[in-house]
Amino acid sequence: MNSEVGFDLDRHEAECARLDKLAGGEGFWDDAESAQNTLRQRAILQRTIDAWTDIQKKLTEQVELIQLIEMEGGAPDSELVGELVVALEEVEKEQEQLEFRLVMDSEEDPGNAILSVNAGAGGVESQDWAETLLRMYSRWSEAHGCTSKLVSILVGDEAGIKNATLMIQGDYAYGYLRAEMGVHRLVRISPYDTASRRHTSFASVDVAPEVSDDVEIEIDEGDLRIDVYRSSGAGGQHVNTTDSAVRITHAPSGIVVTCQNERSQHKNRATAMKLLRAQLYKREIEKREAEKEQLHAAKKSISFGSQIRSYVLHPYQMVKDHRTDEETSNVDAVLDGDIDKFIDAYLLSLIEGRAEARSKS
Repeated sequence: MNSEVGFDLDRHEAECARLDKLAGGEGFWDDAESAQNTLRQRAILQRTIDAWTDIQKKLTEQVELIQLIEMEGGAPDSELVGELVVALEEVEKEQEQLEFRLVMDSEEDPGNAILSVNAGAGGVESQDWAETLLRMYSRWSEAHGCTSKLVSILVGDEAGIKNATLMIQGDYAYGYLRAEMGVHRLVRISPYDTASRRHTSFASVDVAPEVSDDVEIEIDEGDLRIDVYRSSGAGGQHVNTTDSAVRITHAPSGIVVTCQNERSQHKNRATAMKLLRAQLYKREIEKREAEKEQLHAAKKSISFGSQIRSYVLHPYQMVKDHRTDEETSNVDAVLDGDIDKFIDAYLLSLIEGRAEARSKS
């Protein structure tokens, strides 16, 4: 991939220096969680710098090898040429991955993600589909060395889930997974239909960045309605015998968040507040990017015309992303978490869009 994306080494090194200064300041470890986030951001920046430096080194070595072959004249050694081609292909793949990270240039992209799956209309069909998507993202997280933690879940009446939220921690988790925001459509022969008819189901995926405590987000306690209730898991089994689950409703925005993964009501409330901060911050991001015309911020209903991707299991097998036209017939692999091709295609479309915008300016 030869894009117009450039790597600003000076900017990255300056940000590293700023974070180093912050880490060396008095009281840095007074807030351990914030300190850990700062150190994680510093490590991510350093890995990006190291990756760019390594690519430049490899490219220089390959250029020198090509020049050496040309100087020797005559027919080049076929084995050496083969090794050169393989090496160049590997460097190209490394450059492509780095360019994907470079297009994720907002301050939120390198951080963790809060991913929510919500079943659409359709009862048990959509709820079963929502649970399948939740498993798909859990598998993706495992494959990429991320940790995923279920922080809230509302199980379906018969099967599946009505909604659930995962906290996914790992390098660029938000930067990659924000490509998954939107409505996902499933077409299959329903296992719940005794007549074996084909059904279409919908579920929406929302992704917000985890917000560090040092980011100021104004929340008036008077705008919050806080409810506590008893946690319950799949099959109606109680996770706890006390009212430890917490639901917070933010009146001005209408945002509702829940957390029930901890036995402590205090811990669940703290996590729920973190989810609320993330959703409010995400709205600010959407507003900011909409002003730059980089994001269609208008919310769409969970309906046929608003999906970003279709998963067809019958009468043929195909997964197709409607934003990029990327598709595959290996449905099983996709549902097992192999969604990189769709994420990469989406990021590539952003890179190409920026390059085209620059060429016109």
